Amino acid sequence: MKGIILSAGQGRRLLPMTADTPKCALRIQGQSILEWQLHQLTECGIDRVTVVLGFGANEVELLLAARNQSNQVRTVYNPFFPVTDNLVSCWVAGADMNEDFILLNGDTLFETEVLKRLLDAPSQQVTLVTDHKSAYDADDMKVTLDGERLVRVGKDLPLGQTDGESIGMLLFRGEGPALFFAAVERALRNPQALKQWYLSVIDKMAQLGLVWTLSIQGLQWVEVDCPADLDQADKLVAKWRASTEGVVGIGSI
Repeated sequence: MKGIILSAGQGRRLLPMTADTPKCALRIQGQSILEWQLHQLTECGIDRVTVVLGFGANEVELLLAARNQSNQVRTVYNPFFPVTDNLVSCWVAGADMNEDFILLNGDTLFETEVLKRLLDAPSQQVTLVTDHKSAYDADDMKVTLDGERLVRVGKDLPLGQTDGESIGMLLFRGEGPALFFAAVERALRNPQALKQWYLSVIDKMAQLGLVWTLSIQGLQWVEVDCPADLDQADKLVAKWRASTEGVVGIGSI
């Protein structure tokens, strides 16, 4: 099992904090968002990770080097990050989609149990992690479900057809990696796809019956997108850190 983290973005909604520092390098409870993600992956036995970089790539590479991550973490650079969205970052990481892998947005923080539940889920070619809440807004990546099968995913889904939201984490197994990368390459033949999220490809795969979901309702996670999210992330990470106090390595990622 391998991890791929999409961390090419600047995080403009967090300006001025991200004027010179990429979102993934912002510090929460003493460590960067990326380092917390790497720690959670390692806790679940995933120690081979590819990180797609863009804005502030040199800073992130220095951060990883200072934390002695060179043996476990490979970085690839998306030179098109200023003018494209994360579908292109997936294409840049295509060489690493040759085996089972976890795909993770670079701004999603989660308690370890989220990833454990995903790894223990029934084996499917593609599994999208979802959560559920009482109300959704325009910025939520909403999902429509048929049981545990994904029917649609997108921000523009009608609220009446919304059964949950994507948390920014997927698992690809078996033929799933090859199917996904082939779909990414097909999508990028359309110039309009340069500005699309990779979940637009997952949406099309779902309509072919290829994508399943896993609910992590009741578990904790946060997408760091704006200053309020940083405050929430700080509280959650402090809680997770307190619950694992005394675990070797928690402070030396």
